[in-house]
Amino acid sequence: MDDSSLFAESKAIDRLLHAFIGYGTGGNSPAAFIQAYTDWVSHAVMAPGKHAELAKNISRNLLRYGVYCSRTITNQNPEPVIAPLPQDIRFRNEEWGRFPFNLAYQWFLLYEQWWHYATTDIPGVSPRNENIVSFCARQILDLMSPSNIPWLNPEVIKKTLETGGKNFLDGLENWREDAQRMLNGDPPVGSENYKVGENLAVTPGKVIYRNRLIELIQYAPTTERTYKEPVLIVPAWIMKYYILDLSPHNSLARYLVEQGHTVFMISWLNPDSKDRNLGMQDYLRLGVTEALDAISAIVPDAPAIHGVGYCLGGTLLSIAAAAMARNEDKRLATISLFAAQTDFKEAGELMLFINESQLTFLEDLMWEQGYLDATQMSGAFMMLRSKDLLWSRIVREYMLGERSSMNDLMAWNADTTRMPYRMHSQYLRSLFLNNDLAEGRFEVDDSPIFLRDIRIPIFAVGATKDHVAPWKSVYKIRRLTSSAEITFLLTSGGHNAGIISEPGHPRRSYQINTRYGQDRNYSPDDWLNIAPRHEGSWWPAWSQWLRDHSSAEQSSPPPLGAPDSGYPQLCDAPGTYIYQR
Repeated sequence: MDDSSLFAESKAIDRLLHAFIGYGTGGNSPAAFIQAYTDWVSHAVMAPGKHAELAKNISRNLLRYGVYCSRTITNQNPEPVIAPLPQDIRFRNEEWGRFPFNLAYQWFLLYEQWWHYATTDIPGVSPRNENIVSFCARQILDLMSPSNIPWLNPEVIKKTLETGGKNFLDGLENWREDAQRMLNGDPPVGSENYKVGENLAVTPGKVIYRNRLIELIQYAPTTERTYKEPVLIVPAWIMKYYILDLSPHNSLARYLVEQGHTVFMISWLNPDSKDRNLGMQDYLRLGVTEALDAISAIVPDAPAIHGVGYCLGGTLLSIAAAAMARNEDKRLATISLFAAQTDFKEAGELMLFINESQLTFLEDLMWEQGYLDATQMSGAFMMLRSKDLLWSRIVREYMLGERSSMNDLMAWNADTTRMPYRMHSQYLRSLFLNNDLAEGRFEVDDSPIFLRDIRIPIFAVGATKDHVAPWKSVYKIRRLTSSAEITFLLTSGGHNAGIISEPGHPRRSYQINTRYGQDRNYSPDDWLNIAPRHEGSWWPAWSQWLRDHSSAEQSSPPPLGAPDSGYPQLCDAPGTYIYQR
């Protein structure tokens, strides 16, 4: 056996071991956590000043807590020692203000605060390792919360007394049903009320192009006249496209059609092991490029095309726009980016799972099976919001015995997809880990592209509660391109609900501001102070922006497809790829 064969065999053994471990850890590298812990503890033991600070903190809090306890016992109704963070809803029920539950949750919050101090601002610890240790400490503390302990949670106790314990029997049945569905690979309870093609993704249209990676949908017009510039929507391939065509009342595709736009939507293939070698270049060529070619053939008189990208689709659209600008391809009139990052240096807590050790484990797991499964992706997202997505659900459904009602967005979220080995590895390593796109090292057709080459108008949307694409990271597009007009809009809500914010949606607001040419490029915090706030959905503001950047003269709607140019009507929307499991 020669040296190259021996090397390949040894590497395969390592990959198989990593993949085996990765199945049990959700793709997380134990080495990364050990490294972070070692960095933290080795510096913590050599920080006497930090020790003194922590000792002072705990002494002060013990004294304050003791006074609080004594006043509570003597019915003086004292002010709480510490208040939960604004996003922490675990202790909002008024029952938590009563003895003895108030003592339990106050002690927990003080303990939580102390551990935050203990895991942060340790001299010498790298910022990434500090964030990992602090994150892990929060996960452990979330597990220990009195809200998760039945005999310390007043809501659970009250429900148990009212039902004679039936809530736990109902919770056991809920757990059994969930476990059975998970073992069978079935969607969660209530998903059966939402079916693609029946009450989801029902905006009328035709699939007018199909290749091995996409189906291109053209939606049927509903107005007698349409804008000359068609709209191409590039959704994320991490989930099914129909988040942008949910129920009729909150479908972005339907809304755009009703506003007089000719709308095209990409529906991505759900890859499996045979698609393992599809890479970023394939997603660019077979996805955006061939969709633009089809639109140009179907609407040959269009002055240009409005590109719209959501999440990873927005990142891909930005790459396409930069490559097109380099090649002097002027088919894009504007680009709109929804919760889409182009600079990943500060991409939020998801970066905790992106370092060399983590990526090696994840790549070996994907190498073994050929793709990244949705269940392996969902674990990371759930950990980021364990209070809301995990523990609160356990309390509600398994302790209180109550089922949450399913809605269309939740049903879509359960309709998962996979991502091919090569593409996801390139995406995580090149964009997330190395930040090649923002720093001018990302290559298309063997040549680097530069976001500063993009000069067309940009409309970027961030969401205040976005844990996947933090709005301050999305905001960075303002300094990365040479566009003479960049509009940034910040909407209330999260990564999904903030974008699906149709007119009439309650409790929605947004801020918006446009930068022209050499106007001052405000920092995110300064931008918050100068951007005017508006109540309601942001969709009409974006619709007005599209109208302002479209030809004033409208024309008759183009036909659905162009058989003579090789784009016949293949089937009705939503197509076939959307049904792939």
